[in-house]
Amino acid sequence: MRFALPILAALLSGPAAAQMSAPCDTLARADAIVEPWEENSTTFANGAVRVALLDAIEPAVAAFHLLILHPPFDELGGRSCTVISRDSGLGYSGVTFDGLEADYDPATGLTLTVPAAIYQPEQSFQNSLLVTITVNQATGEVTVSEELGNE
Repeated sequence: MRFALPILAALLSGPAAAQMSAPCDTLARADAIVEPWEENSTTFANGAVRVALLDAIEPAVAAFHLLILHPPFDELGGRSCTVISRDSGLGYSGVTFDGLEADYDPATGLTLTVPAAIYQPEQSFQNSLLVTITVNQATGEVTVSEELGNE
């Protein structure tokens, strides 16, 4: 453990991480959905898109991710599954799930915005940000961008 903190600090103090969307993997587990589920999971697009807050527990300073189940559906009727993270294996230090908002534009798809936070070890504080996720239900493409707060 004594060696893990300096390694984690070195990883997090590198260049700014790029937000990412990736196919579901080991993070997308039912036991990672933050309890109570009814407060940390919701649907959009008449139930076709479900968003849930995940807590991977470790690393503690970057444990929160978002799970998105969305069209297109496969041949058995299952939805595509995408996890939103800050970087590979690293999430956000916090996500304000009750601040999640949605907007739909036929030209771009379903756009979700949610307040979040990242830990910045070089300054020893957290920085707020707004995460924007666009889900193209026709193609299954999920794009992510973020806007840093003004701390």
